[in-house]
Amino acid sequence: MRPVQFPQDFAWGAATASYQIEGAYDEDGRGMSIWDTFVRIPGKVANMDNGDVACDSYHRFREDIALMKDLGLKAYRFSIAWPRIFPEGTGELNQKGLAFYETLVDTLLENGIEPVCTLYHWDLPQSLQDAGGWENRDTVDAFAAYAETLFRSLGGKIKKWLTVNEPWCVSFLSNYLGQQAPGNKDLQLAVTVSHHLLLAHGRAVRTFRELGIPGEIGYAPNVTWMEPYSSRKKDMEACKRENGWFVEWFMDPVFKGEYPSFLVKWFREKGAKVPVLEGDMEIIHEKIDILGINYYTGSVAKYGESAGLMACEPVDMGYERTDIGWPIYPEAFYKVLSYINGRYGDIPIYITENGACYNDGPDKGIVADQKRIDYLYKHLLQLHRSIANGIPVKGYFAWSLLDNFEWSYGYSMRFGLVHVDYDTLARTPKDSFYWYQDVITTGEV
Repeated sequence: MRPVQFPQDFAWGAATASYQIEGAYDEDGRGMSIWDTFVRIPGKVANMDNGDVACDSYHRFREDIALMKDLGLKAYRFSIAWPRIFPEGTGELNQKGLAFYETLVDTLLENGIEPVCTLYHWDLPQSLQDAGGWENRDTVDAFAAYAETLFRSLGGKIKKWLTVNEPWCVSFLSNYLGQQAPGNKDLQLAVTVSHHLLLAHGRAVRTFRELGIPGEIGYAPNVTWMEPYSSRKKDMEACKRENGWFVEWFMDPVFKGEYPSFLVKWFREKGAKVPVLEGDMEIIHEKIDILGINYYTGSVAKYGESAGLMACEPVDMGYERTDIGWPIYPEAFYKVLSYINGRYGDIPIYITENGACYNDGPDKGIVADQKRIDYLYKHLLQLHRSIANGIPVKGYFAWSLLDNFEWSYGYSMRFGLVHVDYDTLARTPKDSFYWYQDVITTGEV
């Protein structure tokens, strides 16, 4: 078969997140984050791993940018650590923390790589958590002030901004399922947090507009796709709920100015209500320019009475799985993008994360990760199919540039195009790095 060709102006990139790669957790005035606290609670993170050093990118960012340039990246998505900017979440600005990101952005630009900035990738200052965290509406005000500081400092150099990464994870995974910081298990809390996150997003977008910052702004929800196992009503409704939990719950308020009624009803039956105050939805509904989408996996699923909050139970269809155990279902990538485009219109989409966990290590200096290449190839084909069907996908950011601290999995799971030896911190490009380099060079898969 002939290779498929992506548009000439397609933005090929890779992504990382501050807590996962930076390290230097107590240097140059950085405050503590909820993840610095969470990793120190026994049983929360594999092997009691932490992000104190991580990939040491705080000190090695020039080495990492050299790798990006060698890879041929057009764009690099990174996140800013809120505790580096405001160690207490609010109050006095930490100039050393801001200077780090100013230098990072300048170095990216000097190397011809566009910086794409995520304002919040989960490292909430611990001081704000102590005051109630995202349950407290004051945190929304703090986020708006934090965002304004960065817009004023880096606006003009950064042309693409993302407010919040994966709000489903910040709210439900972290505050209902308890699997990530701060580790709560309370449905009402999770629903409240989800609303306040969207409100914080809207406040940041409104501030961006009021300041007249040049460029584009959006956010980066994570999505999945559950295909009904049968046409039985219960199976179809279960999949609708599960998909809606990721898609409609976090996108309807932004694009339509309202929460999906079927999930509002479902949560109410479970004892949880959305704490909407007058004016909230207008703020959340503030127009955005771009939509980031994080996609890794999907499944075929059916109704299961005891199968979690949405009563949706994945069916083992014999799909291959990555080393983290997630089914590989590339067709779902196309299906969820088609659904989003059909529901919300032609908002420009950037795939802000997509990648696979394979724990291959070096053998005589070579990391042969063919399974990662196969995963990326299959998903890029589905992405091209989406573009061919008129969906305005403008760029793709592979997750991740580097092997890194993988949240509650610690260092046991590797997603990087570059292998990191966590003892020596040596970087070794994997076979997938060179494969992706060729994709970027040719625009073909």
